[in-house]
Amino acid sequence: MRIIMVLAGLVLLLAGCAVREVMLAPPPNLYLEGRNYPVDQVPEVLRNVSPLMFYVTDRAPEETAGKLVYGTERSNSMALGAVRVQFGAQDWDDLVARTSIDGGRRISELAVQEAGELVRFTDVPLRTRREAGALIFEPGALSAYEAGGRAFQDAIRAEIARTGNRRVLIFTHGVRNDFDRAMATLANLWHYEGRSSIPIAFTWPAGNSGLLSYFRDREAGDFSVYHAKEFLRLLAEIPELEDIDIVAHSRGTDVMSTALRELVIYHRGRGVHPKTAMKGGTLILAAADLDIGVVEQRLQTERVSEAFEQINVYVNPSDGALRLSSILTNVPRLGSITPDEVLVEEIEQLRKSELVHFIRVEQVRGRGHSYFRDNPAVLSDIVLALRTRAFPGGTLRPLELGEDGFWQLHPNYPLERLPDLLRVEGSDR
Repeated sequence: MRIIMVLAGLVLLLAGCAVREVMLAPPPNLYLEGRNYPVDQVPEVLRNVSPLMFYVTDRAPEETAGKLVYGTERSNSMALGAVRVQFGAQDWDDLVARTSIDGGRRISELAVQEAGELVRFTDVPLRTRREAGALIFEPGALSAYEAGGRAFQDAIRAEIARTGNRRVLIFTHGVRNDFDRAMATLANLWHYEGRSSIPIAFTWPAGNSGLLSYFRDREAGDFSVYHAKEFLRLLAEIPELEDIDIVAHSRGTDVMSTALRELVIYHRGRGVHPKTAMKGGTLILAAADLDIGVVEQRLQTERVSEAFEQINVYVNPSDGALRLSSILTNVPRLGSITPDEVLVEEIEQLRKSELVHFIRVEQVRGRGHSYFRDNPAVLSDIVLALRTRAFPGGTLRPLELGEDGFWQLHPNYPLERLPDLLRVEGSDR
């Protein structure tokens, strides 16, 4: 009976992974009084209220009332697609006004319009045959898959040429998220970041319902690791692309970090430095539903951080969803750790040698699991990390370092400590 009650509670709490309303989040604190949003740096073709955004998915495509939709069924092939997200504003100037707190906190609705696939890969696993003692791919199957990869890269290359943006911003969601919510969350992050990248959501077959939905979604995440790995590999092989930033939330941190680990091993086996091969920029893990022991034994042992400029881990010890997940698994989760669960010396070592920063979010309201997208202080720091590439504690990310090795993120961060970002951006990295 106790297990059933815990499962029921888990389902309710993990609903916090989902964005309940498809809305523009409250403006970050750093845009107080209309300051710091890089209006003049947004490419001209992106100064509109219905920008083109991209997705990669292994959700099975469906058709409802003549429209392409994606549910919770799995597909053995992944697809690259595009969709326009309509911001509820009259025009670009009106949206910019809503982007600042000075705009009166008039939150804009986000309407995810009909999706359209640009590239559909062939199914995996590819057919194989035994030849001279080796297992090789059937030439026809391999050729078709590689053609899909080239078409994928050509589509991204065309977007680089259209916008001039040479960075990619990837968002990966957690459990109980559907396709529209994944795109809306990416729209929030990308718009507030300043639209200086190509936005791509990696959306896996989450969103199952029922008492066991959490476990069904976890299995769906495991299913999607191979496609996530191939997506990241193909992106990094585009010569014109400079950096790949990743924001992963909740159970999406497991999908993405597992794919990253496999890529790190793959590239080291090729004799290529992971950072060079993977073009890793900033990796953000928010409310990470990751087993601490697995992180230590798999990610840390394989030195996954070597593939990135920095890794920011946002932690909320009061995260109700992760607390219940810890009870169910009997193992602490990374996104809700406390200094009692991680040695202070180890945190300091990670911060100095591997550029992994633990950031404790203070005074989170509600269930405290989706704070990364709706908390103005947290969103401010994520935006600063993506825009400036600065490490915590400097002029451009004025977090305070606690005695326990955790950076402290106060509710009113960054206060008046932030200088005129448009003048000094990029000078303190």
